[in-house]
Amino acid sequence: MADIEKKFCELIENKEWRKLKSSLNELDVVQLAALIEDISDDKEIILFRLLSRQLSKEVFQLLSFEKQEQIIEDLAQNGKKLSNLINDIEPDDRTAFFEELPGTVTQRLIQLLSPEERIIAVQLLGYPEDSIGRLMTPEYVAVKPTDTVEHTFEHIRKYGKDSETLNVIYVVDNEWKLIDDLKIKDILLASPQQQVEELTDGHFVALNAFDDQETAIKTFKDYDRVALPVLNAEGILIGIITIDDIMDVVEEESTEDFHKFGSFQSAIANPLKASVFNLYKNRVFWLLILVFINIFSGAAISNFENLIQSMVSLIFFLPLLIDSAGNAGSQSATLMIRSLAVGEVKLSDWYKLISKELLVSLLLGITMAVGVAMVAKFRAPEVILVVSFTMILIVITGSLIGMLLPFIFTKFKMDPAAASAPLITSISDISGVLIYFSVANWYFGF
Repeated sequence: MADIEKKFCELIENKEWRKLKSSLNELDVVQLAALIEDISDDKEIILFRLLSRQLSKEVFQLLSFEKQEQIIEDLAQNGKKLSNLINDIEPDDRTAFFEELPGTVTQRLIQLLSPEERIIAVQLLGYPEDSIGRLMTPEYVAVKPTDTVEHTFEHIRKYGKDSETLNVIYVVDNEWKLIDDLKIKDILLASPQQQVEELTDGHFVALNAFDDQETAIKTFKDYDRVALPVLNAEGILIGIITIDDIMDVVEEESTEDFHKFGSFQSAIANPLKASVFNLYKNRVFWLLILVFINIFSGAAISNFENLIQSMVSLIFFLPLLIDSAGNAGSQSATLMIRSLAVGEVKLSDWYKLISKELLVSLLLGITMAVGVAMVAKFRAPEVILVVSFTMILIVITGSLIGMLLPFIFTKFKMDPAAASAPLITSISDISGVLIYFSVANWYFGF
């Protein structure tokens, strides 16, 4: 991509506009988006202005929000070009873009929309944040049950070019209530004179516009669909949602959960473009909290000063043991958070998992105890039993903490991903210190 970028920079600097436009047409949409995303400042708007109306719409939808915002600012000086772009963007993509902008800017851009597109934009923006209504698009093909297959194809040819997908055709009555959804394959294989109602069976899967986006993710996964209809409370078809929209949501939520699990206050889209203060602000809160939590580790150690002075060899194994507790807890938490997120495990399943986690962590603990015993045999034979027994206990404890914390967060209506790795590690560390020195204190009779 670096060679392509260099080539276009040279064409711009040499003002070879005709060759530049010709070279742009040789690239596909994904390559164009990557070029505009990566090319140095002030040159991306030149490239974007040279794109055809159709290409500019397709490329814009693939750009990052930061680059989209920059292009909008540059196009503001050219009202017609900006108006065309805003009107051409798919309604669901336009809604996602508008959501990120300040309210005053969104209002200004809405005024550039045609009356029809303005109604759609206002409607989509009126649904709750993270609802399916924000993701749906009103661009689909619907037919009546009394239409013949031949008439259906005429309808598709006339209106299909603006549809988000033609894989599924929707059947509605005169009040626009959904009757069925038909795969295009079923229509293609039918006789031209057959009526659409002969192909329907009345069985379909639909979403409500006010459902949470996670409901859509689960429904797409369960039913393996490329598109799903979106209904209002009366069963009227008001839009559809496609698999590509859902994949965007999955990626966004995965990124957000990943940041939460790493103890970030909120997700950071691109650390290269984020300001130093923004990076600092998103990381400092949890780090300060964890500092105060880890004070308890120091307090626990101070209570065993006499033991430590008498058995200095215990200190050698302290980092190894407490790190094992934290690692076991993080592993267990990762599995639980993922299982809760995709619906494989429910809140009520926690008690079923305890016995299984106890057995797994016991086996892990014994295995790791054998390893630490071999180290202790050469380093400090006098503490072999203490470190071995402690390893078993802290792996079990860390694993149970990691398993239960996501359930506790979910119970209190909190995001289970907020049970972050550093938080679990810190709690496991404190538990590990207390277990280790308590076992040693008992064994050596202090």
